[in-house]
Amino acid sequence: MGRVVVDVMLKPEILDPQGQAVAGALPRLGFTGFTSVRQGKRFELEVEGEVTDDVLAAARDAAATLLSNPVIEDVVRVAAADDHDRDHSDDDPDASGAVA
Repeated sequence: MGRVVVDVMLKPEILDPQGQAVAGALPRLGFTGFTSVRQGKRFELEVEGEVTDDVLAAARDAAATLLSNPVIEDVVRVAAADDHDRDHSDDDPDASGAVA
């Protein structure tokens, strides 16, 4: 079974109140050095079989028509989960994917 990851973010010109709330809370909780926070959405689409170019094209179409609101959001990434995980493996301190 394959998996496609779709990341959607608010457009830069759109106000992000949730991101602002998190940005305000970080220093109060002792997390310093962060200057801005933007909140987004991540979708994981499971497919039968391999993730092919046709599957990625269908996922891009779904992202543009259903998973995002093109007026206020941008689809920033559509990738096979293996590609997405490999690109972000340095970001996750726990390689198992568990959140502490």
